[in-house]
Amino acid sequence: MEVISGKMQQAADRMEYEQAASLRDQIQALRKIREKQFVDSGKVLDADVVACVLMNDGSGKVCVNLAMIRGGRHLGDKSFFPQNAVDCTPAAVVEAFLAQHYLNRSVPPLIILSEKIEREAIQDLLTEQCGHKITINLNPVGEKRVWLAMATENAHLALKQMLSRQASQEMRLLALQQELQMPGLNRIECFDISHTLGEATVASCVVYENFSMRNNEYRRYNIDGITPGDDYAAMREALSRRYQKVVSGEGQLPDLILIDGEKGQVTAAQKALQELGISDANLLGVAKGEGRKPGLEQLISPALEKPLQLPSEHAALHLIQQIRDEAHRFAIQGHRGRRGKARTSSILENISGIGTKRRQRLLGRFGGLKGVLTASIEELQQTEGISRKLAEKIYKEIH
Repeated sequence: MEVISGKMQQAADRMEYEQAASLRDQIQALRKIREKQFVDSGKVLDADVVACVLMNDGSGKVCVNLAMIRGGRHLGDKSFFPQNAVDCTPAAVVEAFLAQHYLNRSVPPLIILSEKIEREAIQDLLTEQCGHKITINLNPVGEKRVWLAMATENAHLALKQMLSRQASQEMRLLALQQELQMPGLNRIECFDISHTLGEATVASCVVYENFSMRNNEYRRYNIDGITPGDDYAAMREALSRRYQKVVSGEGQLPDLILIDGEKGQVTAAQKALQELGISDANLLGVAKGEGRKPGLEQLISPALEKPLQLPSEHAALHLIQQIRDEAHRFAIQGHRGRRGKARTSSILENISGIGTKRRQRLLGRFGGLKGVLTASIEELQQTEGISRKLAEKIYKEIH
């Protein structure tokens, strides 16, 4: 298989590091500016500052930076990267952003913009929507002008960071395409299973496409009706439920399916797809290496005679690790939520005299089940609707 040379990889890594260091220096310098007295005006002023930076290379890459001013203080920034902005002007991007961002959202009385737009219609719309007068300022002066300059600089920095990350992702995907000999590889879906000794099993599916994780396409599957701890059965059910919709005409089959697991999990996934009549899917298992150390993973595929182990510094492996780790995080998050909910319900619901309202009051007063478990009888008794006798009963049951 074709592999990117070590020198090329080292040069790319060095370039990425230098770009990141440069951006960090710029951000630190900007933070020092923010510390100056004009950022804290002492005036009671609430405003949003919206600055737009558009690449002039025809790519349509754009950043809209939103700086939030509350009570005269700069509270922070948030950057957005609208899609499909090719052939759009910065003013058009800002108009679309205002219409979408403030839909069903609170609006401060002042919005400062970097672009000259037709503001009357949007002002009237936002004023009617939020119930108080909204002013859009296109020509800020003094302190407001400084805020706008800072927001614009932040937009430039955020766009540079995004482009740097994307360049790194492009390099990683290219390396994986070459390593697997799949030049059209673009969409990757990754599955992982999480449980505690078979309890509250949850399967996750995360999606990577067009050089980034697609959070809105993530899915979790609660797994029931299997032998507790049977990861193979859990994997079969997760893939069956995921790709049954593809068979029925919904969604699409990814270019590559990653399985966080060894040969057994890959085989289980393969059987699930075969039962659905899917024979052209590309499967790749990511088996943890010796001591579960990152960089020692082995790649397992029905198409490979033996496991493939890439060098720890290989760009393709870095992409696989990134996607695998995200699937792992998403699965664990779902499992902990399901397990916590089940344990909360089972402990308190099994105590006679504790109905829904009393259970909610207990959990609300003590900030969750952990607080209830550590509370004394006297503290439990202070909860509305909990008598001394009932508090003693609760304490005895949960301990």
